[in-house]
Order: sequence, then structure tokens, then C-alpha cells
Amino acid sequence: MHKMCTIHIMSSSPPESATPQIKYGLLVVTLASAGITVSLAQTLVIPIIGRLPEIFNTTAANASWIITVTLLVGAVATPVMGRLADMYGKKKMMLISLVPFILGSVICAVSVDLIPMIIGRGFQGLGSGLIPLGISLMHDLLPREKAGSAIALMSSSMGIGGALGLPLAAAIAQFASWRVLFWFTALVALTVGAVIWKAIPARPRIVRSGGFDYFGALGLAMGLIALLLAVSKGSEWGWRSALTIGLFVAALVILVGWGWFETRQKSPLIDLRTTIRATVLMTNIASILIGFTMYGMNLILPQVMQLPVILGYGLGQSMLQMGIWLIPMGLGMMLISNAGAAISAAHGPRVTLTIAGVVIAVGYALTATVLFTIGNRTPGGDADNALILTTLVLFSVCSLVVGIGIGLAFGSMPALIMGAVPATEKAAANGFNSLMRSLGTTGSSAVIGAVLAGMMSGGVPTLGGFMTTLIIGCCAALVAAVISYFIPTTTTVVEAK
Repeated sequence: MHKMCTIHIMSSSPPESATPQIKYGLLVVTLASAGITVSLAQTLVIPIIGRLPEIFNTTAANASWIITVTLLVGAVATPVMGRLADMYGKKKMMLISLVPFILGSVICAVSVDLIPMIIGRGFQGLGSGLIPLGISLMHDLLPREKAGSAIALMSSSMGIGGALGLPLAAAIAQFASWRVLFWFTALVALTVGAVIWKAIPARPRIVRSGGFDYFGALGLAMGLIALLLAVSKGSEWGWRSALTIGLFVAALVILVGWGWFETRQKSPLIDLRTTIRATVLMTNIASILIGFTMYGMNLILPQVMQLPVILGYGLGQSMLQMGIWLIPMGLGMMLISNAGAAISAAHGPRVTLTIAGVVIAVGYALTATVLFTIGNRTPGGDADNALILTTLVLFSVCSLVVGIGIGLAFGSMPALIMGAVPATEKAAANGFNSLMRSLGTTGSSAVIGAVLAGMMSGGVPTLGGFMTTLIIGCCAALVAAVISYFIPTTTTVVEAK
């Protein structure tokens, strides 16, 4: 049972009875657009990643910080923004998050040196908390019958932006200046911010007594940075290097100390007593695995599609062609939101999350089957061209299946979290759940990268390497399904009245 705490309702916003006046369609479109824009920023540099050392006259290792810094800042900012939203209001914190995101986009667009580019990407990372904040705001403002599908769409926006943004970014990078990518996100974010400010009402703030936990935020930041640096840079620095091992040890010591400190605070950054509830804990573990599978498919299929045809298992596609073939993954996430909400309403989000794990596993298994079937072909001739086209279509279907599974999962996870925590913890708990997904994507990059790097021939990953990573992804999805199946279906939550 969650401990009772003193709460206050603070607001100058319209009363509860005013909420029916909200234009629900505008709210959903605006918040989902905010989430897609933020996730789009994660994939912006993928089409130009190989050119970054040349663009900024630096080494590949230094240029990789353009990607890494966004991940690090986003991981730290997400739970912090969640806690601040519970204290000061979700709408206010969404608007505040958009300011550095827009500023960062502009800095990146005009950067001619590496350091300003890294700074700009760091500012973009501060906008990562928009997705969990949007989920919590939808939960507050939408009627129950509309909230399920809207939250599913908002939750999936992280994957949708990546899947749909890749071909868009590739097309812009191929036919225009890469700087247009950042001007585009700045413009969209500015528009979204204006609509949020004018059209979306604030709700009464229900906050626990006590101030902001600055030491808790600092400790979490230090621990996460050490952990994510070790995971994301381990293959580059060497998994057995003193630096990598030292960072892992430092992360363990700091995070354990942080956990001890948080359990003794009256108003902690993250209430760990809430996070260890069976429902919340098991959902977060499943979220790590789901994040792993989502990013895993984004790492595997693009490489297979772009490898030379002469290898036998490569499909010889350009970046733009590859992005177009993978659009169904993002479409699957969008189109399944209503169906996922209906399943959760009828059978509970636990069932939806369980089904999601099974669907993702099926998608991985189908991908492995298709890849194995074409893996030993002899390239050449019209028959081979027809086989390549057929394979691309089948891979698109596989990505659609995985996208449907991801969409089901991303819609059900927030429902499980918000159904198991008090009103004073909803934004913070969603932020922590989003952090768990990010840990999954980071772990996916490290694991899959290590497997492919260890199974290479002639400087490219082997067919066996890709098959191994697909099997790992399939197993991760199945484990997520099993964990989800055993999530408790009833929780006792002390809600503020």
C-alpha cells in the first residue's frame, strides 16, 4: 500500500467542468506531433552519419558524440521533467521542454564546427521528456473512451518518428542541404508549441508537499551518464578497457547510493517504493525488452537492405530506398492504436502487452525465415532481380508485423503504469518508464553491434551474424510476453481527491 501523503491542488486554469470544451482531435494531433518531432530528431543524422567526420573536419569517434550526447541528455532529462511536471504542471513543462529543443535545432542548423553541433544536439535531447508528458496530459484531459487510442498513438510516436522520419531525412539529405533537416524540426516544434500554448488548457496541479530533489536529480544524472557511456561506447573503447569497466563500476556504486538516498527522502525525484510495486516493476522490465526489440529491427533490416547484392544476402538498396521499404513499420504503429485500446478496454492492458510481445516475436521469426531463405542464393540475372523485389516486399511485411507489436506495447505500457501509481506520480512514473525503453534501445545498440562486429567477413557482418541478432530479438520479445502475462491485474492506488 502506498503511503498517504499531503497533497495540494493548485491552479488558475479552468475547472474540471470546462474540459468538455477541449477540441479533442486538435489535442491528440498536437501532442502526437510533438512526440513524433522529438523522435524524428533521433534519426535526423542517420542519413549523414558517414559524412559527419568530413563535414566537421574531425574523426569518426569525435563525430559519434553528435548522436551519443542526445541519448545521454534525454535519458537524464526525461525523469527530471516528469517530476517537475507533477510539481508545476504538465502543459508548462511541455512548453519549457520545447524551448531548448527549438534552440538546439537552430544551433545545429547553423553549426560549422563540432562543438556547437554537439551542444545543439544536447539541447535537442532536453525535449525527450515531451512524450511521457504528453501521455500524462492526455490521461488528464481526454475522456476515458478516447484516451486509450490517443495514449497509444502518443506512446508509439517515438517509433513512428523514427520509422517515418528515416526516408524523409534521407530524401532531404540526398536532394538538399542537411541543414534543412534541423530548420524543419525547429519550425515544426515552434508550431506545436504555439498550438499547445493557445489551444490546450492546463489542469489543476496535484503535487506532494516538499520541494524538488536536486541531489536526487544530480545522483541519477551521474549514474545514468556513467552507465550509458559504458554501454554505448564500450565497443569503441573496448569492453575490457579500464575506462569501460570503471564506468560500469561507477554507475553501480552511484545508482545504488542514489537508491539508498531516494528511499530516505520525503519528496524524492522518483518514489522507488512505487517503482518496486509488482505491476510497475514488471512493466518497466518488459519495457526494456520491448525497447530492445524496436531498436534491434531498426539496426538489422536497414543494414541487410543496403549491403551489396554480390554478398548473396544483401539487397543493394540506397538509404532513401531502404527508408521507403521500412515505412510500414511506422504505419503499423499508428494504425494499431485504436485496436490496441479496444483490447485493453475489453481485457486489460496486461493482455495487450502480452499479445504485443508475441506479435513482435513472430515478426522477428518471419524476418529470420526470409533472410535464411535468400541467404545462400547466387546473385545475378533477371531471376535474382525478381527475388530481390520479392524479398523487399516480404521484409516490409515483417517490419509491419513488428510495428504492430511495438504499437500494441507502447499503448499498453503507459496504461499499466498510470493504473498503478497515485495521481502525484503519474508524470514522473511515465518518465521513468520512458527511461526504461531508452535503456532497452541503448542495450540493443550495444548487443547487436557487438554481435555483428564479432561475426564479420571482409569488413561486413556475415549472414550468421544477422541470423544471431534476429534470434536474440525474437527471444527478447518472447521473454517480454512471458513477463507481461504475469503482471498483476489489480493494484491499490491512493488517488488524490
